[in-house]
Amino acid sequence: MLAIDKTGQDYLYQQVIDLILELIESGTLLPGDRLPSLRKLSARVGVSVPTVKQAYLELERQGRVEARPQSGYFVHARKQIRLTGANCESCIPQTVECRSIVERMYDGIHQTGVVPFGIANPCMARPAAKALHRTMKRVMSRAEDRSLGYAPTQGEPSLRRHIALRILDRGFQMDPDDIIITSGGQEALSLCLQAVAKPGDVIAVESPTYHGLLELIESLGMLALEIETCPTGGVVLASLNQAIEDHDIKVCMFSSVVNNPLGSATNNSHRKALVELLESRDIVLIEDDVYGELVFDGQVNTPAQSFSKKGLVLTCSSFSKTAAPGYRIGWVLPGNFKQKVHRLKRCMSCSSGLLQQLTLAEFLASGDYDRHLRALLPVLRCNAQRMAAVIEREFPEGTLCSEPQGGSVLWIQMPGTVDSELVFSKALCKGISLAPGSVFSPGDRYRHFIRLSYGHPWSDKTEAAISSLAFIVKEAL
Repeated sequence: MLAIDKTGQDYLYQQVIDLILELIESGTLLPGDRLPSLRKLSARVGVSVPTVKQAYLELERQGRVEARPQSGYFVHARKQIRLTGANCESCIPQTVECRSIVERMYDGIHQTGVVPFGIANPCMARPAAKALHRTMKRVMSRAEDRSLGYAPTQGEPSLRRHIALRILDRGFQMDPDDIIITSGGQEALSLCLQAVAKPGDVIAVESPTYHGLLELIESLGMLALEIETCPTGGVVLASLNQAIEDHDIKVCMFSSVVNNPLGSATNNSHRKALVELLESRDIVLIEDDVYGELVFDGQVNTPAQSFSKKGLVLTCSSFSKTAAPGYRIGWVLPGNFKQKVHRLKRCMSCSSGLLQQLTLAEFLASGDYDRHLRALLPVLRCNAQRMAAVIEREFPEGTLCSEPQGGSVLWIQMPGTVDSELVFSKALCKGISLAPGSVFSPGDRYRHFIRLSYGHPWSDKTEAAISSLAFIVKEAL
C-alpha cells in the first residue's frame, strides 16, 4: 500500500520519489508502464498535485521516467550499465608509482574555476558552513585564549567523548581514552601503517582502491597487492584467502564500509567474516572508515574493530567527508597499537588544531551534525542518480557505470581503448577536473576508467561539464 509519512523528516516529494522507485525496483512497475496521473497519485497518497509533479520531474531528471506529450509519465527502459569485478588472480606484490599523475590531478583540482569532478568531497554537496561558523563563534567567545593554543597530543577530551558516543550508536562501545585525534584521515592512515609495517612489507589493498592509500604505500617503500573487489559487495573473501595462501601479507588496508571509487557498501556480517579470516592468520587490518556515515539506505554499519578478538584492527575515520574538509580533523581507534600510534603522532605533528576540535565537539553535542547528515544524504543520492542519468544519455555506447550505495563518486568504464590520462588532460584544458583510473591501481589496471565526484551542488554547469566530457570520450574512441 502506498503511504506518505507527513510527520517524517524527509521532504514529501522525496517520499513520493522513493515510493515510485520502490515500485520500479520490485517489478511492480516495468519499463514502458505508465505512472499514475498527477491527480490520481495525489489523491491516493494524500499530497498536493504540485508535490507529485515535483517528484515526477526529479525522476525524469534522474532518467528513471520519461514524459510523453499528451500521454503522461512512463517508466524509462534503462541501459544495462552495471560494472563487473576485476579478476586479480595474476596479481603479485609490486612497487607503487603513482605520485606523478596524482600531483597533476591535485594541481588541476585547485585551478580557479575548474568543475571539481576530481575530488571526493561529499559534504560540499550541501555545506554546513553557516552552522559551523555560528558554532565556532560561540566556542571562540567562551574559550578565548585557550582556543589559540595547542591541543593535547591525543586530542581534545570533549571531542573524543562525542566520537565514542557516535561509535556507541553504531553498536560498539569504545573508551574515549582509546581514541587518538589526527590531522585528517590521511594522517590517521599514515600513523597506523607506520605503526604496524616496515619498508618491503606486502600491503593488500582493494582493486580498485583509494589512490591516497597507494601514494602512502609508495612513500613508505612498501609493496601493494591487489585483491578482487565486487562492485556491489566489497572485498571477495575467497580471493583474499587465496592471496594469503600465495603471499606473505603483513597488513590489509580496506575501505571496509564504502569503497572509494566503487561506492560499494558491505554489511556487518561481511566485515565480521573479514576480521575472523585475517585474525586467524594474525594479519593486521587498517580500516578506512571515512564514509561509514554516508551509506544511502541509512543502515547502521559497525566498525570492523568491533569484531576483533585479538586487537589487530585499527579503524581510521575523519570529519573531512561529513562536515568540514578544511578543518583537517580525523581520528584513530588503534586497537593493540595505541602506544605506537600515539608516539608517532607526537613525533609527526604534536597535535591537531584545538579550535577545530572544540568546534566539532559542540557541533556534535548540539545535534547540528546529525541534522546536517540527514539533509546531506538525500542530496548525495539524488546527485548520484542525476549524474548516472546524464552519463547514460551522453556517453558513447558501451560505457559502464557503478551504482554507488554511499559516498560521493561514480566509477566509469569507458568503451574501447580510451585512455583515461588522455581524457584527464583534455578535460582539464576545458576547465573540468577528474580522477584518471590509473591512480587507483598499483598495476595500472584501470587505464580505461575515470572517477567522477558528485559531491558538489548540482547545477546546469554540472550537466554541461558531463556533456563536454562525453564529447571528449567520443573523440578519443
